[in-house]
Amino acid sequence: MSAITSDTFAPPAAPPKRAPKPRRGGFNVRKLTVALAAYLIAMIFILPYAEMVITALRPKNELLSPGYLPKHWDFSNFTSIWKSGFGGSLGASLKVAGGATLLVLLVALPAAYYTARRRFRGRSLFLLLVLATQMFQPAAMLVGIQREFINFDLPSPILSLILVNAGFNLAFAVWILNAYFSSIPAELEEAAMVDGTGRLGALTRITLPLALPGIVTALIFTFIGAWNEFLVALTLTLGQPASKQTLTVQINSYIGQYSIDWGHLFAGSVIATLPVIALFAVIEGKVVSGLTAGSIK
Repeated sequence: MSAITSDTFAPPAAPPKRAPKPRRGGFNVRKLTVALAAYLIAMIFILPYAEMVITALRPKNELLSPGYLPKHWDFSNFTSIWKSGFGGSLGASLKVAGGATLLVLLVALPAAYYTARRRFRGRSLFLLLVLATQMFQPAAMLVGIQREFINFDLPSPILSLILVNAGFNLAFAVWILNAYFSSIPAELEEAAMVDGTGRLGALTRITLPLALPGIVTALIFTFIGAWNEFLVALTLTLGQPASKQTLTVQINSYIGQYSIDWGHLFAGSVIATLPVIALFAVIEGKVVSGLTAGSIK
């Protein structure tokens, strides 16, 4: 009979102990520092807007008071400002900014798509010339712009401002859309065309949804650029009624030679920021959805 060794009855080895999982929600100095820095930067950017709202709600007899908050809140500046033709200027700015944005997208989309997908002779020179137009400042071309406005005898200064603002923002839109179209693989469009979709269908169903962040960026910058433009608007709408003057020109009219209407000045500035805030609120979700939309068949 063979001898039974002690290894036969050896107890099984104990399983290795797992390392304890790190506790969640613990105190993190780095996260706290980053959060405090983010809140501090946000407060720095928000304070001018808060000061603008507070001054618009401050009564005239408390404009020079040392306190940061007024003792009494006065909303009359937001109600009486519409009697000075501010509503017509708001409509004029919406027409100019909206028309310029629409015109830029209609021209920049096909130009950027063609330069991104086709390698034609003179392509680099074309893009360079488009970029070179950004070097010219509106202030340096005011005389020429005014002369063309007079020579063409356009029916309304609103149409002139739409064309001018579209021209100033077109180069930026073409370049940023060209970069987005170039980053999208052409194989996605070719696969869609193999399945029976035409070039236009591949563009609208595949490329445009993927390029939506670039389109939204171009839209926002064009709208804000046309919305905030002042020099050309002041030149082309000189002597025009308030309904044909943009908000920037109308707000500037509250600054007189010997006195400044601070209440209406700040109230008009607050109202002028609301359309831009609303635009960001509506379009913000489109930027995230555009990163993945169109890539799933």
